[in-house]
Amino acid sequence: MKRLILMRHAKSDWSAGLSSDHDRPLNARGHQNAILLGVWLKEKGLRPDTVLCSTATRAVETLKNLGLDSTVDVKFIRDLYLAAPEQIMAQVQQATGETVLLIGHNPGIAAMAEMIVKTPPNRDGISHYPTGATLAVTFDVDDWSDIDWRMGKMSQIVVPRDLSAPE
Repeated sequence: MKRLILMRHAKSDWSAGLSSDHDRPLNARGHQNAILLGVWLKEKGLRPDTVLCSTATRAVETLKNLGLDSTVDVKFIRDLYLAAPEQIMAQVQQATGETVLLIGHNPGIAAMAEMIVKTPPNRDGISHYPTGATLAVTFDVDDWSDIDWRMGKMSQIVVPRDLSAPE
């Protein structure tokens, strides 16, 4: 069995004044949400042994704030920046390890989340896959190259607002 965790980067800082979207960092809420997502991953036993991460600053900062074990094999992949679902799938099909965390961007990650599972997630707000949205999917295969569309079984889903302490 293989497990894929699809995570959209946490909330970014639009006021950073950068000329490149690729270089846009997380804002304060994004840093906090990424920390909460890291705690959630640990609490749910979703410990990746491989991470495929976009090279965009906001994705890299999301990964750093998750607090994952230093033994995790991390691959920074430029092609995941604003990738279409087909590009994301191609990267996943080349993955190694039993549990893979992929950190990417909309609209590709939202489409991937809908297309990879037998039954798409049905919850308020998930259709646009908000920042920090995280979906865990299992596949009854021995090798990542054997996965295909609509093969996954959704096991967990969360958005950062579900993790925030009530005000």
